[in-house]
Amino acid sequence: MCLAIPGKILGISGENSIMPMGKVSFGGVVREVNLAYVPEAKQGDYVIVHVGFAISILNEKEAQLVLNTLDEIDPETR
Repeated sequence: MCLAIPGKILGISGENSIMPMGKVSFGGVVREVNLAYVPEAKQGDYVIVHVGFAISILNEKEAQLVLNTLDEIDPETR
């Protein structure tokens, strides 16, 4: 089973314009994420991340809905 999780972009590295990287927060856990598939993403956006790659942008309301659902499944994940 594959799972993609929403996270909030805290910052974007401009060192590599072909493979931009972003610092993404997943409920306080921050990871480096490849933003090559969502070049229009900007700081503060929510993205869906799968295996280290952001694959789409979603609005904050949708992201919170998913995060709240994940909390209901396992409250200790946050």
